[in-house]
This record gives sequence, structure tokens and C-alpha cells, in this order.
Amino acid sequence: MRKNLGIQPALFPMPVVIVAAYGADGNICAMNAAWAQICDMDKIALFIDSDHKTTKNIMETKAFTVSIADVANIEPADFFGIATGNKMPDKFERSGCHAQKSEFVNAPIITDFPVTIECELAEEINTENMHAIVGKIVNVSADENVVGEKDKILPEKVNALIFDQYRNGYYAVGEKVGQAWNAGKGLVK
Repeated sequence: MRKNLGIQPALFPMPVVIVAAYGADGNICAMNAAWAQICDMDKIALFIDSDHKTTKNIMETKAFTVSIADVANIEPADFFGIATGNKMPDKFERSGCHAQKSEFVNAPIITDFPVTIECELAEEINTENMHAIVGKIVNVSADENVVGEKDKILPEKVNALIFDQYRNGYYAVGEKVGQAWNAGKGLVK
């Protein structure tokens, strides 16, 4: 029997990503965002409020990075979601993370996280129901130990965090359980 639960943000899993951009002063601002999604082969959408310091920086510099948070860096990843750059100008320094400038966009790569998507601002969408930042993916960089054959990311090596919106928990991405575009082939016949 099914139970009606009312209105809830009941999509699971949600990736935990860290969005980073430079401010006009050159300082790094980073935030934890669980509401992000690939929206084309070369685009990513971030559903983040316009009042975030990181959002303001993205609008100024027209560039940002999106890093996949991993279990090894759960403490700074969570901190990036707890603290606000609007009230804590040294937020990035307090995190203990390290960064380098992207070779492809005017944005920082947080080197502690295993995978980073480097983006140029494609558009800002602001409607009555949604605010989103859409980025054009210019490059993906990754720690060599999470890259496999044909330069493909190995999810089991990334040990990515996912966010549980039901109870505000973090979980790790688990084992591979099937092959896409193959597991359902038996039903085609």
C-alpha cells in the first residue's frame, strides 16, 4: 500500500557539488549546492538563489566551476553549505581547501575535490518559479586516480557524496549494479 506524503522535494539522489567563482577582488567564493543538473551534453544548470555571494560573483566574472564533493572532503563540503560568503569574507580560507586558477575560464578549481567542471556563464534564468544559472562546459578536469580508459570518470573511484533531502543526510555513491542501455534489453524483444 502507498502512503500520501504531501508536498516534498522528493527527488533522490541529489549530487553534492561545490560551486566556485572569483569575486571582483580576486577572492574565491564557494558554496555547496545540491540542486544542480547536467542539462545538455555541454551545459549544466545550477538552481541557486540570486542573493548568494557565489551567484553574484558568477554574474560579475561570467565564469564558474562545479566540483563533485567526495566523502574524503565531507567536512569542507558541508561547511561550504553552512557558512555564507555574504557574512564571512574569509570563508574559503577557513575551509582549509586549496585552489588553482582554471586554464580555460576565469574561475578557481578547488583541487581537493576529485572532479571539476569548468564553465562559462551561458545564461541566467529568472522567472516567478525559478532562478537558475546555466553554464557552458568548457573543460572537465579530474584527479588522475579517478580517470579510467578513454578518459572516462570512474564513479566508484570518485566516492561522490549525494544529499538526502528527506532527512538532510549525506550518502556515498555505491557500486555499479547494471549497464545503461543494456539492462532493459530483454523487455524490448
